[in-house]
Amino acid sequence: MRETDLDIKKEIEELKSLIRDVPDFPKPGIVFKDITPLLHRPWAFQKVIDYIGNRYVGAGVEIVAGIESRGFLLAAALAYKIGAGLAIIRKPGKLPYKTLSATYTLEYGQDAIEIHEDAISKGTKVVLIDDVLATGGTMGAAIELVEKLGGHIVSVDFLLELTFLKGRERIVSKGYPVFSLIKF
Repeated sequence: MRETDLDIKKEIEELKSLIRDVPDFPKPGIVFKDITPLLHRPWAFQKVIDYIGNRYVGAGVEIVAGIESRGFLLAAALAYKIGAGLAIIRKPGKLPYKTLSATYTLEYGQDAIEIHEDAISKGTKVVLIDDVLATGGTMGAAIELVEKLGGHIVSVDFLLELTFLKGRERIVSKGYPVFSLIKF
């Protein structure tokens, strides 16, 4: 293995160590992966955006779409880094203009997300990003919204992935590449 690969692995492990476990949040039995300690450190947040953003240098990505709410933080910084526009995907009733909606299943029911109907034009190259890949339900709905608008999804990216929940399989089965910087 080249030295730079070892350096990268070491830096990613250091980033991983900044993610805090919060037991029983938002409900008993769930261990929430809190990314705020990573975001508090400028060098760590910059590393995250550099690692993800460097994948798109020269790729012609036109829009980075982020999912409410922590996905917005990553999407805005990534869009700036690669010189792309920003589209936001929110819970119902939060966007002021005409929207498209997609529903998805949760372990305890259903939820929905929306995007402005003019956020992405047909053929636009899009990177979707969120903070955590768990079961893939929310991102599946986001993919559906981008597809409805005619966007071309370049990649589906996450800061971290909970591999034991197998959300990656759900997205890859739709034919989209998945990138996650940190895996648990």
